[in-house]
Amino acid sequence: MKAIRTAVRKTTAVLSIVSLCFFSVSSAPGSAYQADDAQPVLSKLGSTGEEVRQIQSKLKSLGYYSGSVDGIYGTRTQSAVKAFQKSCGITADGVAGPTTLLYLGLSSSSSGYSSSDEWLLAKLIAAEARGESYKGQVAVGAVVLNRVAHPSFPDSVSGVIYQKGAFSCVNDSNWNVSPNATSRSAARDAINGWDPSGGAIYYYNPRTATSQWIRTRPVICTIGNHVFCS
Repeated sequence: MKAIRTAVRKTTAVLSIVSLCFFSVSSAPGSAYQADDAQPVLSKLGSTGEEVRQIQSKLKSLGYYSGSVDGIYGTRTQSAVKAFQKSCGITADGVAGPTTLLYLGLSSSSSGYSSSDEWLLAKLIAAEARGESYKGQVAVGAVVLNRVAHPSFPDSVSGVIYQKGAFSCVNDSNWNVSPNATSRSAARDAINGWDPSGGAIYYYNPRTATSQWIRTRPVICTIGNHVFCS
């Protein structure tokens, strides 16, 4: 009996040590066992991979980055991201998080926008840009979505579109125009992450704009009749 009791005590001790070791490993910072509490991986200084290459390529096309598209998030990529973020009016921390990726048009296609959001965005595109090229129509839609993501604007498609003074078309006959297949497709492309505007939160037609303030905004690009700015 004594031998049996001794064996039981030894087995219990071994199990306790194993359990303690497992708990220590699973609780350690950076442990693989922290999956439930893990934060989304962000591209930042020291990161490598395909997303970094996409970021570099987009920044290069926008004129913010002149280095190699090598998939290595070095100091030049970080500086380019900071410059882009600053031009967009978002936190310039040099980290390509979800908001920065959205402004770059590199965000995930699982957007969370509803069918009514898509329809309303298509209606705005039809009213504001039906005479523009397809790229120009997507860019107008992208501006709306960039505003949704921007802290200075309402956080919904309807809130942005109906914000007082934001889009004059909601108060004139242009708002009676129904979305067609092209404007609906442009809305979907904008929602899926295509942003030809390069992260713009404003646009205007220089031939018809009466506001002097809008002409002072930093220009990102011109597509058709519209100048897109940060």
